[in-house]
Amino acid sequence: MMRDLSRLLLVIFIIGSVSACSSSKDEPLFFKSKRPAAEAEAPVKDVPTDILSTQRAFNQVSKKVTPIVVNISTISRKKLVRPMPDLPPLFEEFFGGGSQARRNRSLGSGFIISRDGFIVTNEHVVRDAESIRVKLSNDKVYEARVVGGDPKTDIAVIKIDATDLPVAVLGDSDRIEVGQWAIAIGNPFGLERSMTVGIISATGRSNVGIESIENFIQTDASINPGNSGGPLLNIHGEVVGINTAIVAAGQGIGFAIPTNMASPIISQLVEKGKVTRAWLGVSIKPVGEDEARSLGLPKPTGALIAGVQADGPAAKGGIRTGDVVLMLGSIEVRDPSHLQQLVAVTRIGVALPVVILRDGRKITVTVKPDNADAAASTRRTDQEEGTR
Repeated sequence: MMRDLSRLLLVIFIIGSVSACSSSKDEPLFFKSKRPAAEAEAPVKDVPTDILSTQRAFNQVSKKVTPIVVNISTISRKKLVRPMPDLPPLFEEFFGGGSQARRNRSLGSGFIISRDGFIVTNEHVVRDAESIRVKLSNDKVYEARVVGGDPKTDIAVIKIDATDLPVAVLGDSDRIEVGQWAIAIGNPFGLERSMTVGIISATGRSNVGIESIENFIQTDASINPGNSGGPLLNIHGEVVGINTAIVAAGQGIGFAIPTNMASPIISQLVEKGKVTRAWLGVSIKPVGEDEARSLGLPKPTGALIAGVQADGPAAKGGIRTGDVVLMLGSIEVRDPSHLQQLVAVTRIGVALPVVILRDGRKITVTVKPDNADAAASTRRTDQEEGTR
């Protein structure tokens, strides 16, 4: 009798355990949102309309612009430093001396500017490259060649053999303002088609010590190694800058070359494979606080002429040592670096009005910028003649 009762209790216990297990399996491991795309039944129901609109705008930029962004991988060969340069040839061979080289692989970004395969990137991305491979957003890979590069501004154009490609739309970088959205798309650390968002932190950054000619847009949109050469975009998806550098010691400090500065350089590289710059034939320096007061300027501005080369464009136009250049054409000159930028993109041989301050009076002279390369060649010839 007791044995039958024990068996009954055991059966009841087993049935209860199975029932408990079944009920626990009915419970989901995690809860999924049942919110339809058009309804708001998520934990946060009342998301502000402007935030949703901004999110949609970023999404649209990504969809529309990502196809024009490319990933660039290069292989270059760099010579190694000889550890024992004074060894005789016999010992060099024994100790592994002599001419040696190392293959370097690097990654960068770029963006397509023509349907037949012209691509803009940074000059340092393709410098000394033995081979260049370009990967499109559709994962097609092409071999590329360098059309031309400009080390002074770190801009280069490369070319792939393709047709019917999507192309970038260049925006007016002079219209961007601090605080506006900034969007970067590129290949940081090899992570393809990465998009980061921030704001325009500053414009007209110069004297940063990165390039010879500087007029950078500063942004806190994350830019990392591999983003170089990729586009900096506004909220409309227009390219307003070419991402080119970061401050390694800081966070959220990246620099991009403005498209208005880059456009004439890109055009020259596509047309003739090199950049020809204008030249005034002057040496310049900043206007200090004391000099500004003595000249009657409300603040230090413009570029002070420290020297004028004889028979140069400036001398022929009537510019003298001690003059202060206040305007070049219709643009106010902020400082010597700014004047250098303006001259660099000025058309050669075209008469240009220059407003200068002389003896407390503003006067306008006319200067025809010359070819900087031709001027440099003439100066070298003169120096060689003088040494004979």
